[in-house]
Amino acid sequence: MTAPTSALPKTIYAIQHLAFEDLGVLEDTFYEHDYRVRYFEAGVDDLKKAFEFEGLVIILGGPIGVYETTDYPFLNDEIAYLKQRLAKNLPTIGICLGAQLIAHALEAKVYAGHQKEIGWSKLKIQNIPNNPLLPLENTEVLHWHGDTFDLPEHAELLASSEIYPNQAFRIGQNILALQFHVEVAADCMEKWLIGHTCELRKVGFDIPHLRTHNQIFAPLLEIKAQQIFQQYLKQLEASK
Repeated sequence: MTAPTSALPKTIYAIQHLAFEDLGVLEDTFYEHDYRVRYFEAGVDDLKKAFEFEGLVIILGGPIGVYETTDYPFLNDEIAYLKQRLAKNLPTIGICLGAQLIAHALEAKVYAGHQKEIGWSKLKIQNIPNNPLLPLENTEVLHWHGDTFDLPEHAELLASSEIYPNQAFRIGQNILALQFHVEVAADCMEKWLIGHTCELRKVGFDIPHLRTHNQIFAPLLEIKAQQIFQQYLKQLEASK
């Protein structure tokens, strides 16, 4: 892979798979760095322009699986465009489903996990020298997924959880995949609890418990999320 040589555009493209799973607290971080944000809706908008964009593209979460291409055929195009993008080493971040799409596009297996991982818990951060990218040691993060993935070839593992070993990885400085959610704003969790109510009730999750944990843990995660993306942007800008 070769790094793009042009200056980083001051717009960030975000690909949504679900209306309420947006950039959350990260939007303020981007605005503070003088970036604008443009959203694309997967399954509705033509994503070719987004995936060919030479600036930062963030692929957000959603309740579908990367392997559900028969039911959601737009995934075929999304995966094909993503493969081309990653081959060019263009700056790309995947969150939850977005991380699974990156893993799949890099030829790693993505599959249904042995249990749902929903709620707040700590990560095991890999001890990588001179790696300030994930300052999340002893920090509760939000998990909301049932699928998992194998680590892609040449990927550097950044974090694991007690349930799933592959929670975050990167390829070089440009490509970052986060299985967990760092973007959820503390005051927006109710949208998730309403939007995912069928999933939560089907598997018997305690909704008031999730709400209480959000009130306790989300404010600190907001600060950490800003630090993560400030560092990521700093790395990108320094490489231009």
